[in-house]
Amino acid sequence: MLNNSDLEKLRQEYKGESLDEKDCKSDPLLQFSLWFKEAEQSIKEEVNAMILSTATPKGIPSSRTVLLKGVDERGFIFYSNYKSRKGEEMLENPHVSLLFFWKELARQVRIEGLVQKVSRSETQSYFQQRPLGSQLGAWASPQSKVIQDRAFLENNFKNWEEKFAAQSIVEAPDYWGGYVVAPYKIEFWQGRESRLHDRILYTLTQIEPKSWKIERLAP
Repeated sequence: MLNNSDLEKLRQEYKGESLDEKDCKSDPLLQFSLWFKEAEQSIKEEVNAMILSTATPKGIPSSRTVLLKGVDERGFIFYSNYKSRKGEEMLENPHVSLLFFWKELARQVRIEGLVQKVSRSETQSYFQQRPLGSQLGAWASPQSKVIQDRAFLENNFKNWEEKFAAQSIVEAPDYWGGYVVAPYKIEFWQGRESRLHDRILYTLTQIEPKSWKIERLAP
């Protein structure tokens, strides 16, 4: 077991830049784009990694890491297997949250929103950009389902590799595709000294045209 006294002694003093309401963009997606570009300059790998949290209709939560693949006026876009645990939970309960943590900048962004599938054409367009191995992996893996062993997965991959060997284009499976999270709350957290962090919360107050309320939260 871990030694709790050792864990209690772990400390990280955050010395990030300040975040003030008057300096924030009126649109949180623009503010996110600004922070993301700054993160790209500081983080070498997978700056687009984010924690996706879903919940069953009864409120039982689960979380996992996925990769952000786009941001536009609709929201935050990622791709996955529709029959996975997260896919099944999002079908039943479209309320989700996303979390980005960029340690190098002492920043995190927390997002709450409603998720829905992107169009099939958008899914197919993205799927064609994926490496062949990733395309075949989408066909080979019954994501989140119990399998007997590693060999099952590798044999499945080999079988699909042989099936698609003569084809120039591998289409996305009908059970695989994109999602977009339309945010209704976005919080920007900037780590500061003595745990007096800056927290700026955007709350959607009007859908068309979009309008956001900006507030400061106590750390």
